[in-house]
Amino acid sequence: MRAGRAIAIVVIAGAVAAGGAGSWYLSIPEVRIGTPTMGPAVEAVYATGVVEPVTWAKVTPMIRGRIVDLCACEGEEKVRDEVLARLDDAEQRARLAELEARARFLAKDVERYRRLLETRNVSAQAYERVASNFDEVRAAVAVERERLADFELRAPIDGVVLRRDGEVGEIAEPGDVLFWVGRPRPLEVEAEVDEEDIPQVRIGQRALIKADAFPGDVLAGTVHHITPKGDPVNKNYRVRVALPDDTPLMIGMTTEINVVIREVPETLLVPADAVIDGAVWVFADGRVQRRPVETGVVGSQRIEVTSGLAPSDTVVVAPPEGLKDGGRVRLAAED
Repeated sequence: MRAGRAIAIVVIAGAVAAGGAGSWYLSIPEVRIGTPTMGPAVEAVYATGVVEPVTWAKVTPMIRGRIVDLCACEGEEKVRDEVLARLDDAEQRARLAELEARARFLAKDVERYRRLLETRNVSAQAYERVASNFDEVRAAVAVERERLADFELRAPIDGVVLRRDGEVGEIAEPGDVLFWVGRPRPLEVEAEVDEEDIPQVRIGQRALIKADAFPGDVLAGTVHHITPKGDPVNKNYRVRVALPDDTPLMIGMTTEINVVIREVPETLLVPADAVIDGAVWVFADGRVQRRPVETGVVGSQRIEVTSGLAPSDTVVVAPPEGLKDGGRVRLAAED
């Protein structure tokens, strides 16, 4: 009986010791590690933009009217002032015809009154009244002829019809864009840059461009114009990025722009989440050491380290809270 009890006590004590060792091991912080890499670092200003021709213009009606003629001319060359569309001008022409008929009648009346004035059969005041009426009608005729031109939509510049909207029979409102006319090349990206970033943007800087239509490609461009006045409502500035003639981008495509403001061809890079409060945790022989570092270009995935770290060092990625300088750590399963 006593021997059996002694064995039971030893077994229980051994279990307690094993449990204590397990608790101690689990109390050691678990970390993931990574190795710094050498590579290029690029600091850039991000913006979004739309591809547009450098030379182009919109064609919009000046008045409200029903479309009666619309050229099917997308992709065709047009010369300046060539008619692209017509609005219903029947009422306007009837009004003009009425005024012209009245002008012809008053012209005869003026001539008749002039002869009567010469023979002193009418007063000068009567003649002047008729002449004044004639002048008013002639002015009205000129105005109506001028307005009649608003019923025709003409090409504002020499160029290609890039796009046509609207259909015959529809009502066109002032400001509705019925045609885009311009040159298919050269192209540019019109981007909106945040006012906080615009001081870093300069003409001539390289731009890296991505578009959903070309998901695997990084395309090139060059900043060639910055609008001097910003938008105080949206708090941004318009930046135009010139594209090469062989760009695959097409008019109207939306893009993401990164304007390169600084570039280092070969430098030390660490994962972005390894740098916390200007320092990294260096892992060696199961322990970690906090090491202050100086950083350069900061990206979403990598950060440039300019001093305080060697390429051979191993750093803790996303260090957990509670790490102590010189403290022991254990590696996560994947490491």
